[in-house]
Amino acid sequence: MYSPHDPYVRVRGAREHNLKGVDVDVPRDVLAVFTGVSGSGKSSLAFGTIYAEAQRRYFESVAPYARRLIHQVGAPKVGEVTGLPPAVSLQQRRSAPTARSSVGTVTNLSNSLRMLFSRAGDYPPGADRLDSDAFSPNTAAGACPECHGLGQVHGTTEESLVPDPALSIREGAIAAWPGAWQGKNLRDILDTLGYDVDRPWRELPAEQREWILFTDEQPVVTVHPVRDADRIQRPYQGTYMSARRYVLKTFSDTKSPTLRARAERFLTSAPCPACGGTRLRPEALAVTFDGRTIAELAALPLGDLARLPEGGTEAARVLVADLRSRIAPVVELGLGYLSLARSTPTLSAGELQRLRLATQLRSGLFGVVYVLDEPSAGLHPADTEALLTVLDRLKAAGNSVFVVEHHLDVVRGADWLVDVGPGAGEHGGRVLYSGPPAELASVEESATAAFLFDESPGPARETRTPRGWLRVGPVTRHNLRAVTAEFPLGAFTAVTGVSGSGKSTLIGELTEDLAGVDRLVRVDQKPIGRTPRSNLATYTGLFDVVRKVFAAAEEARARGYGVGRFSFNVAGGRCETCQGEGFVSVELLFLPSTYAPCPDCGGARYNPETLRVTYRGRNIAEVLGLTVEAAAEFFADIPAAARSLGALLDVGLGYLRLGQPATELSGGEAQRIKLASELQRGRRGHTLYLLDEPTTGLHPADVEVLLERLHGLVDTGHTVVVVEHDMTVVAGADWVVDLGPGGGDRGGRIVAAGPPERVARAEGGATAPYLARVLP
Repeated sequence: MYSPHDPYVRVRGAREHNLKGVDVDVPRDVLAVFTGVSGSGKSSLAFGTIYAEAQRRYFESVAPYARRLIHQVGAPKVGEVTGLPPAVSLQQRRSAPTARSSVGTVTNLSNSLRMLFSRAGDYPPGADRLDSDAFSPNTAAGACPECHGLGQVHGTTEESLVPDPALSIREGAIAAWPGAWQGKNLRDILDTLGYDVDRPWRELPAEQREWILFTDEQPVVTVHPVRDADRIQRPYQGTYMSARRYVLKTFSDTKSPTLRARAERFLTSAPCPACGGTRLRPEALAVTFDGRTIAELAALPLGDLARLPEGGTEAARVLVADLRSRIAPVVELGLGYLSLARSTPTLSAGELQRLRLATQLRSGLFGVVYVLDEPSAGLHPADTEALLTVLDRLKAAGNSVFVVEHHLDVVRGADWLVDVGPGAGEHGGRVLYSGPPAELASVEESATAAFLFDESPGPARETRTPRGWLRVGPVTRHNLRAVTAEFPLGAFTAVTGVSGSGKSTLIGELTEDLAGVDRLVRVDQKPIGRTPRSNLATYTGLFDVVRKVFAAAEEARARGYGVGRFSFNVAGGRCETCQGEGFVSVELLFLPSTYAPCPDCGGARYNPETLRVTYRGRNIAEVLGLTVEAAAEFFADIPAAARSLGALLDVGLGYLRLGQPATELSGGEAQRIKLASELQRGRRGHTLYLLDEPTTGLHPADVEVLLERLHGLVDTGHTVVVVEHDMTVVAGADWVVDLGPGGGDRGGRIVAAGPPERVARAEGGATAPYLARVLP
């Protein structure tokens, strides 16, 4: 049958980020996977070019007034793209969701449940029907007035404010008070008010202790400070503030994350007494369905909620059927253990992305390109099979599915492969191959081919003998029920299990207080900064070294420039037109605001005088434009810089530019930068390294580089514990702790623990069969 439509999405001349004028054709209506080493440019092609262009065209068709209200991505740097349908992107945004965001709000399932209660709930006799808004803790109509719909009230107790009652006030009994002058001021005020600040706290009368800690009074007194011999101190007016008032005020008002975290240590959090932690008004809690309140149903695992009976009325039948059909794809993606009330900040990036994927499955769109960012991230191999089924269903519904992915099982399941490379950064940005997976084998330059077609198990490792054990537990938190675990010291441990089995909860119990831990380093995937002003060089401390080098240059000394002159974050050396950003926002009425290089500095971030200072022929802006690899050669003879750059090269980040903004880095890159900044420090004593899925976002070739570093740490006497789904990493560990057997209520216990060979033979866990496949 002749079709007038071109069946390909054709990209011509893509130059986004490191792409070198790429031309590529990808068929529609297939599962196409974009592969390549980390930083090769595959995301720049799939998201930065194809998705961004689809988005731009969609906005062209929107009314200009409405366009101003939508956050728009700018036009991508590309010659042209033809044959492109509308696109939906599911990225692993690592934004910080709020406590009011939950599984129910992300999936829109809360709306269905609220509608069910509003239209088909059993109301008390004589009660008026409530609107669906009255069943939401996030609206004024539904939120409990006492806790404003948060379900928790913060307070303080004598125990939390005064951890050691044997101390006197002068010795610091009230630990919650600030340090330095402010704390001394409060002690001097109490002394002036006639309280005994030198008696042990526990010997003070109860009513005095109560007033000092909890009073809302704020008396003002004239304080005559005790004179130090070398300082003249004049009397002053001091205002008293109780410990509780100080902690609550700091917690609610401070902009400093450190102060806020300190205040939080002295707070107790308890379920709100008015709503019992349900977050809702009494009127909403008086309505039931199937004998249960909306809060009780929202706390059930989704798998159980799907078994709700339909009830008697037509409205109940229709609404329950709708609820079930929305829950089905969530359960299918292995998330049936989550409840609607589970708050979004407690979910992993992988869980969050799969929830969004489930919502898309239900939307029933047709003829769309779905662009997905590593949907297998955070997935156990057992869950990856369910994911492939879901991607096939999206394709069968008449859509094209474009996936950026490193997981080899997903790559093998593709109809079409686009391999980008051969290396990262400057050494990548070319399409090495575009076609059916089988033919990639003949592409010699491809790093993916080497792993995709070689399924032989890795070399056997010599298992290390532990020099001691860390014991944790019994732990009862989230879904862990009185779990005790042991981790070998001086060894490499992998914690495995399906999503939601309790892995992150368990390693969260490893703290510096445990016997055998001198120092603890947690390396997570949170961003290293939220603004473009934060970058690789500022985070690792490398920028301080570079600025000192420039300040010591002859030209700088002659002009009287200090270290501060070479920072783009403060006035002086920076370009004031763009305030050191390097670009300016151009407001185009009714079109998306676009960013253009600053007209004065041309994107260099500094003013002309600063740029006249050079070191070995390069100015500061040119040095920030160097890749880590090039900078390592440039600064080879400066030990402090060489150490920093060497650590970044060791974790495979040689392709990043020194001045690359934090906002352009993936979660995996951020995690490796943190690891590198740890590796460059002179390490004293034994350190316990905790890493949560360090291979997320890494190509198998990069995983090998990272593992070499981690095993190197263990060989020098440290202990490494990783939460991991990549079975090649698990196979090379000395010890494995496998949690499960399922997620949520079906998990939370240790199924097997021991060397990989023993865990691979264990019955009843989901990990054993997959681990057995990769063991030599």
